[in-house]
Amino acid sequence: MIKKVFVSGLLLLMLPLAACSPNSSPTGETKANALVVGAIPDQDPQKLQRQYEKLAAYLEKKLGVPVEYKPVTDYAAAVTAFKVGDLELVWFGGLTGVQARLQVPGAEAIAQRDIDEKFHSVFIANKKSGLAPFKDISDLQKLKGRTFTFGSESSTSGRLMPQYFLQKANVQLADFKGGQPGFSGDHDKTIKLVEAGTYEVGALNEKVWQQRLEGKEVDTSKVDVIWRTPSYYDYHWVIHPKVKQEHGEEFVKKVQDAFLDLDPKVPEEQEILDLFKAGKFIPTQNSNYTQIEEIGREIGKIK
Repeated sequence: MIKKVFVSGLLLLMLPLAACSPNSSPTGETKANALVVGAIPDQDPQKLQRQYEKLAAYLEKKLGVPVEYKPVTDYAAAVTAFKVGDLELVWFGGLTGVQARLQVPGAEAIAQRDIDEKFHSVFIANKKSGLAPFKDISDLQKLKGRTFTFGSESSTSGRLMPQYFLQKANVQLADFKGGQPGFSGDHDKTIKLVEAGTYEVGALNEKVWQQRLEGKEVDTSKVDVIWRTPSYYDYHWVIHPKVKQEHGEEFVKKVQDAFLDLDPKVPEEQEILDLFKAGKFIPTQNSNYTQIEEIGREIGKIK
């Protein structure tokens, strides 16, 4: 009898350990064989959490493997996590995608939204600045002596390309009031800082601006667009080569096909496309980001 009680007690003690086996996913741990997905934190974290939880559920169904979304604190953290293999599939901007791939031989850009072939940034201004909209790049000269903010230091649409176009107009960072620009951290914060008048002008992702307008999250009596940049390649999915060892040589193609197969006629899949502000996803490749790499090296963001 004593022996039976001992065995029963031992089994009860072992149950919590079984719950922490490699096939389970306690907080902060990853399920065995899970595809770990991440993204640069270029928007409000709550919006990103909802977006990627829905995407993870879709990918899990399509790929037949567990899929987990892991948020990161900043752009550099996303690049580092991909480099060491903690993130295996990441939604990068043009610049961070190049930075990540250069550190991981065999990494591939596999998919982008239909809008990412011809992406744009917008420059917005607080209406009290007196700056009027313009179309000629040379009018960026009017920003000299103004307070100005980018988004994240490593953002393609919120820093890299805006700085590139400023330089083409012969506007240097030292030309801004105070001798340097600000860095808000993300596109949503850029809007709020310019709206509040903390900065007279800011640069950000055009699609985030449009989405916030549609959601009536911008006070257009205080802030408006003054310039739209020429187009460039931007956001894309990059996949780590380690997934071939974990899931087979054909897995990269399966992941790419899962994005290309998102169907706007299926409500759940339409919601994912809407969250990404995309009509559909299309194939992409590493060579599409050669210009981004060249500009990144030019302004010192890629060594």
